[in-house]
Amino acid sequence: MKPTIRPTNPNFSSGPCAKRPGWSVAALENALVGRSHRAKVGRARLQEVIDRSRAVLGVPQDYRIGIVPASDTGAVEMALWSLLGARGVDAVAWESFGQGWVTDIVKQLKLSDVRTFTAAYGRLPDLSQVDCDRDVVFTWNGTTAGVRVPNADWIPSARQGLTICDATSAVFAMDVAWEKLDVVTYSWQKVLGGEAAHGMLILSPRAVERLESYQPVWPLPKIFRMTTGGKLIEGIFKGDTINTPSMVCVEDAVDGLVWAESLGGLSALIARSQDNLAAVAAWVERSDWVDFLAEDPATRSCTSICLKIVDPWFRGLGAEPQARVAKDITALLDEEGVAYDVGSYRDAPAGLRLWGGATVETSDLEACFPWLDWAYETVRSGS
Repeated sequence: MKPTIRPTNPNFSSGPCAKRPGWSVAALENALVGRSHRAKVGRARLQEVIDRSRAVLGVPQDYRIGIVPASDTGAVEMALWSLLGARGVDAVAWESFGQGWVTDIVKQLKLSDVRTFTAAYGRLPDLSQVDCDRDVVFTWNGTTAGVRVPNADWIPSARQGLTICDATSAVFAMDVAWEKLDVVTYSWQKVLGGEAAHGMLILSPRAVERLESYQPVWPLPKIFRMTTGGKLIEGIFKGDTINTPSMVCVEDAVDGLVWAESLGGLSALIARSQDNLAAVAAWVERSDWVDFLAEDPATRSCTSICLKIVDPWFRGLGAEPQARVAKDITALLDEEGVAYDVGSYRDAPAGLRLWGGATVETSDLEACFPWLDWAYETVRSGS
């Protein structure tokens, strides 16, 4: 039967993600609109984002944190174009965003000494084959596959290469091993539910040393340049942004960080996300039509929770009918106003994707599950 209880917040998109519980536009009333981001007060607000981010995430004091253009994508591109080429590269990918970085490295930067380690959706490549004396590029959490690295044990502390990690759907929800990472990127729009278009770039001392000792042979656009005269532009990491940021977005980022602090910081955020994964796992366990896309439970994401349809009826359909059924399910949920933007990513297998980051209430997920069951049965019976 059609459920009667609806999620209070039906926003389950994997980016931009749900705003924090209780958020309203009133949270932005102190935004420095009409003021220069280079004014003393503007730079102070940008520095506040950096300082609060460091405190919540536990970023080491000798790591630089900067606010950069173009969301997580811009932060990753800055790292790839500025740092790679000094030594061989091992690029690791198991979903579309990781594969995108492989494409950039091989086809755009055209590096000659590149090894790629890939796996199909739902699996991790064999990480034991990765050589961290080469530069390594990988995602901590594959947003479009719902598959994450379970830990950083495969990265040695003593290594010659740099580890460059796209962690946009991992930070604030998973334990990220800072001592094993030299470059970490993310955006505000994921776990803290911030607004889009701004990225965060975190550099270890080893990454800074590379920037100051290595000059790529290709030209760098202005928004990628982090050094001048062979020295790091320290201002980037002290609130002087490369281009003009939105002070409304900055205010929203501060609001999300203050909310995180009010909960108890990183451990509380991780616990909320893990509770959401546990709720989905309990529903999947009692369901006969859906399962996790991630094959190994140790690699299941607690943020971008990707699901595949395992009903034999569905599995017997061809690829196009499967995609149509999945689209019809998400459209029906959208029409009912109970679950928005829960379709799998366009390059992923047909299925569902639920965001389980810290801004999502477990009670909303639990209210959503009966609607998912109803929508699937409704679409199947009408097919």
